[in-house]
Amino acid sequence: MDTKALMIENATKLFQQHGYKAVGLNDILKACNITKGALYHHFPNGKEELLIACLQSMNEAITTDIVEIFQQNPSTLTAVQRMIEKLIAQFEREGTVTGYTFSSIVNEMGALSESVRVACSSLFSKMQDIYRGKLAADGFTEEKANAIALMMTASIEGGIMLCTTQKSSEPLKVILQVLPAILKEF
Repeated sequence: MDTKALMIENATKLFQQHGYKAVGLNDILKACNITKGALYHHFPNGKEELLIACLQSMNEAITTDIVEIFQQNPSTLTAVQRMIEKLIAQFEREGTVTGYTFSSIVNEMGALSESVRVACSSLFSKMQDIYRGKLAADGFTEEKANAIALMMTASIEGGIMLCTTQKSSEPLKVILQVLPAILKEF
């Protein structure tokens, strides 16, 4: 793995675990075993530029995973069920859902940095587009597909945050149980 990729991978973990503001440059340098000069060589604008690279990397990983799950399942309902089951299994195995949520970064930095807000918005939009496309393929109207995709994104992101704060996978399990009824109501 090259130095830039290593920095992105390690910084992503640090930002997800501790938050952007709590992670100092020295923490990143230590985790990556690099010099300050190496960091600024790859990210001339510093820590915020590195954060945006981390968000873009998460964007690719998350959307690739979601697309794969949605392509392997015949309906939106089964695809979302498989995705949530995967999140529950990760939470129960690791005590967290890393790599799938970035809400804490949005809450912490979205209002302070337009470029970070845009990077986060892009990821949410891509997630919703995947959901919307599958819902449309299932026969939902564009209006209903948009509404359900928004609800799914908010529910899953919120569920992940609740799992973290409650130290329990129960919030995602509840979403998994309630989702079929919600999809049928639409």
